[in-house]
Amino acid sequence: MNTRILSALLMVGVLLASCNPTKNATNDLATSLPIETSIDFANINNDRAPVTINPGRFTVKTVTYRLPRVIPGTYSVSDFGKYVDDFKAIDYKGNEMEVSKVDINSWTITNAKQLDKITYLVNDTFDIEIIGGIGQDEPFSPGGTNIEPNNYVLNLHGFIGYFDSLKNNQYKLDVTAPADFVRTSALQKMSSKTSEDGKNITASYFAPRYFDITDNPMMYGNLDVEEFHVGDIKIVLSVYSPNKVHTAASLKETIFKMMQAQKQFLGDINATPRYDIYLYLSDGKEESPKGFGALEHHTSTVVVLQEAMDEAALASSMIDVVSHEFFHIVTPLSVHSEDIHYFDYNNPTFSKHLWMYEGVTEYFASLFQLNQGLVEEAEFFNKIMSKIERSKSLNDAMSFTIMSENVLKPPYKDQYLNVYQKGALIGMCIDILMREESNGNRGILSLMKELSNKYGKNKPFEDDKLIDEIVSMTYPSLADFFNTHVIGDIPINYNDFFAKVGLEIAEGEIETNYILMNGVPIVSGDGQKGTIFFTEAVLENSFWAEQGAQPNDVIKTIDGTNVSIQNANQVLQQVFHWKSGKDVEVILERDGEEIIIKTATTKTYTTGKGIFEKADTTDAQKALRKAWLKG
Repeated sequence: MNTRILSALLMVGVLLASCNPTKNATNDLATSLPIETSIDFANINNDRAPVTINPGRFTVKTVTYRLPRVIPGTYSVSDFGKYVDDFKAIDYKGNEMEVSKVDINSWTITNAKQLDKITYLVNDTFDIEIIGGIGQDEPFSPGGTNIEPNNYVLNLHGFIGYFDSLKNNQYKLDVTAPADFVRTSALQKMSSKTSEDGKNITASYFAPRYFDITDNPMMYGNLDVEEFHVGDIKIVLSVYSPNKVHTAASLKETIFKMMQAQKQFLGDINATPRYDIYLYLSDGKEESPKGFGALEHHTSTVVVLQEAMDEAALASSMIDVVSHEFFHIVTPLSVHSEDIHYFDYNNPTFSKHLWMYEGVTEYFASLFQLNQGLVEEAEFFNKIMSKIERSKSLNDAMSFTIMSENVLKPPYKDQYLNVYQKGALIGMCIDILMREESNGNRGILSLMKELSNKYGKNKPFEDDKLIDEIVSMTYPSLADFFNTHVIGDIPINYNDFFAKVGLEIAEGEIETNYILMNGVPIVSGDGQKGTIFFTEAVLENSFWAEQGAQPNDVIKTIDGTNVSIQNANQVLQQVFHWKSGKDVEVILERDGEEIIIKTATTKTYTTGKGIFEKADTTDAQKALRKAWLKG
């Protein structure tokens, strides 16, 4: 978070006060002195980092210390308390005090007036992930933590907790780590000190309140870092590639062009002077993270992707993933409800408006690429069609507001992924409706600008009033849409909206992917033989059909890499990201004979449902479509 709430003089005063070893005898729950915290990576204990919490002197009898059960930006349970070992409360005489563990994330300390400090050890989450990813009762990898000899991923909510009544207190954080580590942090650094033997450096950071601890990740280690400017925004790209397969320099141009286009698309929406991107590339080992994607923060994002991807595939994934996270600066980071503004980390309530937070953000991440000329219309329409198909594979007849408000509970939590499908489509429909009502002059981006100006990051809206406010700011037709398809549970007939811009969903020749068609892989696996082979669908893929591939052909190698069930996900993900014009070599096996395909890829097509221009499209509909896609 980039809020600068104190002058330089006041900052110096805060640090002098916080570094004073003598505790103020009048200190109580209303104190403004920082809570002193430390993470000591110089003394790792069996892959666990020692943490010390010094809260100041309490005047109350009982206090409770917690680590988050849920963190902002995720809609699943993380339970960071289960990664804590050897929790101790120490009194002023150095004696261990009685502690009661209330639940998996909470510890209560009686006789708190005698409490001097808390100590505990923190396990990292990466190397004990079972499945990983959103929706599991464990941290989604980009919201998790890592402790390994060459890298620390410091999502600080995994190390530092809070006292119930002190979440608005200032925090001072000391992080001790090897002197030769590169350090990048979105949190404000105040000072640093080198140990007497020169082996370690302790960096001191300041956070205005606990929210800023959770909102400002760090990454330490053998990192590759590039800093550059996009307009008036300083971008800091930090990359950890365990096997040095990728570098920040190799991704710099991709990120620059993407964020330049995003900034142009957003126009005068307030941005941030600095934006940090932390990229951790998983090498696929058992102890490596398995949940691929990203988690947004106000001025940064943590990204976890596969190191095995080639440069083009990684660049493509970074565009899709990071663009989504950057657009979160609009919502929920600027436009958000009281549930988010006053977030309860252990017993959260959720807003009804995931259609906006995740859906509109995902829609922008697709639309801006077409709007700014990064992709062609066919690719954009294919992505929209894919979202329509995927949304219908989930519960398409469920109230989106009810699902959002109850996202941690069954059956709603199983529908969370629909926020990226139907949620984005809801944003698209609102966009088209607003373009129609305003003769092309207003769309959902202008609506988000107006909401951002009305609220902003420091003023939340009332959850139950948002839709009525949007309708009053726009048009009555939006009320009908919300009541029927967002609050209500009637599935959307997308052809009703496409017709307004001269389009329709119909059967036809559509551009497709080299490994996935209509959402279904064109390969399968033989568990006994451990092989991967083409299915009948390969005949419907123009590229492979032209190369003579046949059903049941076993894929032996792709670009020199042997293909098996064990590594199929990694290898085929690279095929998923192939672009036209790429030189490829594939060796197949058919009836015991090798067949070598050595060629340059061409665009590949199949027959299926797509979004096409209607035969009777009018000039007015074409003009409205142009306003929608390029306005």
